[in-house]
Amino acid sequence: MGNICRSPTAEAVFRHYVENAGLSESILIDSAGTHDYHIGHAPDLRSQRAAEQRGYNMSGLRGRQVEPLDFERFDYVLAMDKANLAILQYLAPRGCKKQVGLFLDFSRHHREREVPDPYYGGALGFEYVLDMVEDAAQGLLQHIRQDDL
Repeated sequence: MGNICRSPTAEAVFRHYVENAGLSESILIDSAGTHDYHIGHAPDLRSQRAAEQRGYNMSGLRGRQVEPLDFERFDYVLAMDKANLAILQYLAPRGCKKQVGLFLDFSRHHREREVPDPYYGGALGFEYVLDMVEDAAQGLLQHIRQDDL
């Protein structure tokens, strides 16, 4: 929604995996919110702290809103929950052949399809988001390697 918790966490985690796989030159990664709440703001400090404890750097990330060009620039436009997915599907140009879906569709170990928003919860919510995001990021990278590279 606001691009300060879940999406930047997923960006940082996925970027980390892509860099470790030596694929930074082949894969463009970015995150954006469907709402304009936090444009230009750094990720939530709780997200940053939780990510940093696992070795992910979010310090350079800034919130931005999804824009029409994103559907041209990226092969995958993924949402954290069904409400944001509905907004992305509405914004996607007619005939868009990009993969617009849920990030957790690439999860290998979590049954949930939506990443819960940890904003109003405690520290454990941010840890759980990281668990889910790490799983889905690994699955997404595996999917891209098999299908797109």
